[in-house]
Amino acid sequence: MNLPSTPIGFDAVQLTMHNQVAVVRLCRPTKRNALSDGLILALRDTFQNLPREARAAVIHGEGDHFCAGLDLSELQERDAGEGIHHSRMWHVALDAIQSGNVPVVAALHGAVVGGGLELASSCHIRVADESTFFALPEGTRGIFVGGGGSVRIPKLIGAARMTDMMLTGRVYNAVDGERIGLAQYLVSAGTALDKAMELATRIATNAPLTNYALMHALPRIAEQPADHGFFTEALISSIAQAAPEAKERVRAFLEGRAAKVQKA
Repeated sequence: MNLPSTPIGFDAVQLTMHNQVAVVRLCRPTKRNALSDGLILALRDTFQNLPREARAAVIHGEGDHFCAGLDLSELQERDAGEGIHHSRMWHVALDAIQSGNVPVVAALHGAVVGGGLELASSCHIRVADESTFFALPEGTRGIFVGGGGSVRIPKLIGAARMTDMMLTGRVYNAVDGERIGLAQYLVSAGTALDKAMELATRIATNAPLTNYALMHALPRIAEQPADHGFFTEALISSIAQAAPEAKERVRAFLEGRAAKVQKA
């Protein structure tokens, strides 16, 4: 897909605006977009400082792969305290994606491995093309996930499947990855970015407060006891529907000015 060539930001990460969609590209193709500390910090700063006009975002990787994981050339010996601080740096960066102001769609192709899968799991929607493969090789390399994967990935596929991936080095292809929940969409090779842009453009037309509630309230409600969840739902529902834009959208539907849901 041809996108505007007006990059804003860092060498490892480039941001372009496509109308109301912020398109974030990982720019280390010769390293299969492996996650260096510099790239992680660039992602943090990019998502913490998205342009005000952004209503949705897409993240994708330059070259043949989305992201092949941690840049092992930067792996160094750390004591326990240093390791904790390094892991927490990743947590802050990926939380800026998951818990930011706009929904984020990941366009996946090629390797989505280790830290790349942790990055993808921090996005709200994942589109995989047929070249995509998923893996968590940390277990076979004597290390453990440190970018939030142990929290996010089991919520997508369950702890048992993640345990299997890490214990055995199991690799999921695109079809099986979509089937178990690592992606919500599966598209032809080379079209993940097109589909992600289509979805993000549609998301950008939603009422911002509703998008924000889906990003921030829904995951919390899902983890609350039922009685707490029902009460939180009632609060968020009343806040969202009280927004002027929501009232206008409901009015448009009632007056026949809004499109009805059609069978896919």
